Amino acid sequence: MFREITRLFDRSEIDEELFEDLEMLLIQADVGWDVSQQLVAELQQRIREEHIVNPSDAREVLRLEMIKLLELATRNRRVKILQRGVPFVILVTGVNGTGKTTSIAKLAHYHKSFGRNVMLAAGDTFRAAAIDQLTVWGERIDCPVISHSQGADPGAVVFDAMQAAHNRNVDVLIVDTAGRLHTKHNLMAELQKLRRIMQKHVPDAPQEVVLVIDATTGQNGLVQATEFSKAVEISDIMLSKLDSTAKGGIAFSIAKQLGTPISYVGTGEKVTDLAEFRPDTYVDSLFFGEGEGF
Repeated sequence: MFREITRLFDRSEIDEELFEDLEMLLIQADVGWDVSQQLVAELQQRIREEHIVNPSDAREVLRLEMIKLLELATRNRRVKILQRGVPFVILVTGVNGTGKTTSIAKLAHYHKSFGRNVMLAAGDTFRAAAIDQLTVWGERIDCPVISHSQGADPGAVVFDAMQAAHNRNVDVLIVDTAGRLHTKHNLMAELQKLRRIMQKHVPDAPQEVVLVIDATTGQNGLVQATEFSKAVEISDIMLSKLDSTAKGGIAFSIAKQLGTPISYVGTGEKVTDLAEFRPDTYVDSLFFGEGEGF
């Protein structure tokens, strides 16, 4: 879709048809109705004010406006301070099927690449498969996993994980949570309970609450993010499955409507397929296929 947008500007002059086609393609690329209209309106305004006549210059204006939109949310990202031997707790949440377990493994590998001591906690006790998947990933990346049996109290898992993290001088503890959208009240109550247990050991834990969103779900991903943000204080968003099957526009809707920083991008199935989110590289990769990371 974004390649089509790029080709829109391969014309001799700027006309009304350009704006109509641009808005249609932005919507088809999962940017969303409101954000698409905003981007087109801002582009038209700048073209008028700056007397732009060259379509390639207009495309550059659009590129810069899209980067600016993403940067507004990125600026909200909290400064993370990691101390050796004091568990930096990352709580990972999201609905089933978003690639949450794989994303946890990627986050673990990411922190291990900096020489940090990482532990995982299988707090999603609702599904036996979730516990098994996390255990397998832990073995693959040589990362200990604290788990109980299916149906166990997630709070007990987190309690044991926090104790183990302290005893083993763990730098980063990543906690999985149940991936189901039950009522917001129950979701909030469960995660607040986990937070209280964590804070008995580390007063400001969890220092990061990551919501994993499947980039291929388009505007449904935005609905998920909105519902979770009502129930849980989300600090960071990870876009998973951002490969050739994803249109990529969902990032702009998230940035505009939630203002929650998109911090990580998952680009494949391998544990190394994780990058920090960078607005300029992200936009360039959508338009031109350039850049090694996001």
